[in-house]
Amino acid sequence: MAVACALALAGSTACIAAWAAGAYPNHPVRLIVTSAPGSGLDLVARAIAPDMGKTLKQSFVVENKAGAAGIPGTREIVNAAPDGYTLGLVSSNHAINPSMHADLPYDTVKDITAITLIGSVPLVLAVPAKSPYQTVRQLIEAAKAHPDKINFGSAGVGSALDVAGLMLEKMAHIKFMHIPYRGGNPLMTDLMSGQVATAFLAVSTAEAQIKAGTIRALATSSAQRLPSLPNVPTLAESGVAGYLYTPWIGLIGPAKLPAPVVQLLQATVHDVIALPGVKQQFAVQGFNPSGTSSAEFLDTLKQEIVSTRELMGERQTAKAGG
Repeated sequence: MAVACALALAGSTACIAAWAAGAYPNHPVRLIVTSAPGSGLDLVARAIAPDMGKTLKQSFVVENKAGAAGIPGTREIVNAAPDGYTLGLVSSNHAINPSMHADLPYDTVKDITAITLIGSVPLVLAVPAKSPYQTVRQLIEAAKAHPDKINFGSAGVGSALDVAGLMLEKMAHIKFMHIPYRGGNPLMTDLMSGQVATAFLAVSTAEAQIKAGTIRALATSSAQRLPSLPNVPTLAESGVAGYLYTPWIGLIGPAKLPAPVVQLLQATVHDVIALPGVKQQFAVQGFNPSGTSSAEFLDTLKQEIVSTRELMGERQTAKAGG
């Protein structure tokens, strides 16, 4: 059956059913999360793992392998046997890492099987509650008048929040003074106190503080307004034409996973993220489920590797130029 399915057309219902009933999975599956417990990546993994287990009648055991921008965890995933019993969740950091680390112990594209993008987390461009900037246009005008003077906080150089800021600088033709923090919590604290003038934050992190009035949302990074923040315009609406950046979370395996296993996992994830209970968990996290084909995931990954390299390269060129 394995050989027959491998030779069959992609998406064959008969093959997927045969694998579900027999060859795979016949023992527990490791689901490696390349970040710490309680992170957005971890919460998504723990939201989908129980129902994936129920659907495929095997446990999906979540294991956290945090640290170093997800590199150690990803290395464990890519070094595993390509049998479907070691999988992993990675974030947009996977596309950023090639720009930050010249000596990655794996090839970001060639050493993985991209199974599906599970979804994305919109960002909010925020300022302190007492900030003089009421709109994105006001912030941009001030940044143009005072280049490299208005500080912008991120969760660290090479974080998704940093990339979002670099994109805004490039598209709005402005320059902030970047303040990299070691994580999102100290960044939020200093934004609330006014020590940071502006920052991108995950909507899941920012929403409560926005509604409490301790920070002000100027715009979202998404294509459309968010249901949870209907009065907050998108950056594109706010005058930054074409701005769109929503950090993603995807399911991967080692390279050369058998096609029927990929199809089965992909179909299972797509079914699970549509379940009401899972969608409710995602809504609380500010996570937008999508579900894509392997090809769409791979295209997104390749495009973001290229665009991030350009952004990081422009930053280095600017620094070298004084």
